[in-house]
Order: sequence, then C-alpha cells, then structure tokens
Amino acid sequence: MTTDSDSARASSFGQDYRLSFIDRLGTWLTFRKLARSAGGFTGKRVMDVGCGFDARFARSIEKTDVQLTVVDVALADDLKASSTIRTIEGSLPSVLLDESSASQDVVLCTSVLEHVWEDLATLAEFRRLVAPGGTVIVNVPSWLGKRALEMSAFKLGLSPGAEMDDHKRYYDPRDLWPLLIRAGFTPHLVRCRRHKLGLNTLSVCRVPKTGVVQ
Repeated sequence: MTTDSDSARASSFGQDYRLSFIDRLGTWLTFRKLARSAGGFTGKRVMDVGCGFDARFARSIEKTDVQLTVVDVALADDLKASSTIRTIEGSLPSVLLDESSASQDVVLCTSVLEHVWEDLATLAEFRRLVAPGGTVIVNVPSWLGKRALEMSAFKLGLSPGAEMDDHKRYYDPRDLWPLLIRAGFTPHLVRCRRHKLGLNTLSVCRVPKTGVVQ
C-alpha cells in the first residue's frame, strides 16, 4: 500500500513558480466561497490544510480576531517567523496525528485532497480535529474540472503541468459524500454540491454541538 511517507510531495503550491492569472482567479473565487460557507472567521480557531507555500488565504484574514494554523509540506520563511500564524510542515495525514482532538472551529482544505493517497484517513483527521459546533470545508476538482485543468496546463500553458500530474483522483458529489460519511461526519449535516460552473465539488460539513470523535 502507498502511504504518505513514501509518496510525499517535495514542494507546496506556488513554491517553485509564480501563480498564473488563472490560478490566482480560481483561488480568489474559492476564497470568497470559503468565507461565506464558514459563516465568517472572527473569534474562531481556523486551520488551513494544504494552504500553499505563501498561505495566501490565511494572510488575507490574519488581521482579524482569529487563531490561525497553516499546514503544508513547505512554508515560506516569513510565515514560520510569524507571531500570529502557527505553522506545521509535513505530509498528510500523518502531520495531523499529534494535533489535539476538537482543537479547531474551522478546518479548510482547498484543492488538496486530490493530491493525497490516503484521502479517507485525511478526512477522518479533519473530523477528529474539529470541535463541536465547528465546520469542515473541503473543495476539490470534479471530473468535469479534470478536462478544464488539463487543457489549461497542457494545451494552453496557463497552469503548472506538474500539479495536474500529481492528482490521484477527482471527485463529484457522489464520490466525496460517501467518503465524508465514512470519515465520521453526520449525513444530514453534510452539504456537498458542484460549484464554479461544475468544475469543483464543495462540501460543507457541520459538526453537532455535542459529541466529539476520539
């Protein structure tokens, strides 16, 4: 079986290249959706898993009243020196194992799960980490998105091809929803739907206010 330790990425999103206009636009659109889906971040403990080398989203909310943790295989030096953003470097899902259960109010994972071999184990860690009453938000490319992403990367040269070739899978709602339930989320509290013209699948998982998965 392939594990995160023997197939880990050596670099994070945006580490070795400048983001294209298409990448920046897609990221901005997703950031807007995340903020709405989470119901705001003020006063919350927020973990951004697979945040990218520069953790662009975390930086955008850094000055609000929020406790930030960012996770990726590599992070910029100024992030690691920050007094307001906690940083964790390592591969999923093992990098999360030492984190305390119910320690986050919001867990974000944007365009990351498709790069991870152990997607179910990673989702289970998200469920363990989120506190009662919290939210886990997962955004992934859909099977329709596969076509658009590969055209952008390999025909138009607008996105890094290495990122596309690192994808392990794609997810429509019918693919992602059962994984979320197996990971421990409550069925009626999981909203899973297409967005961004059907190119992505977005799941918003609310956690009951009582009861913690150990």
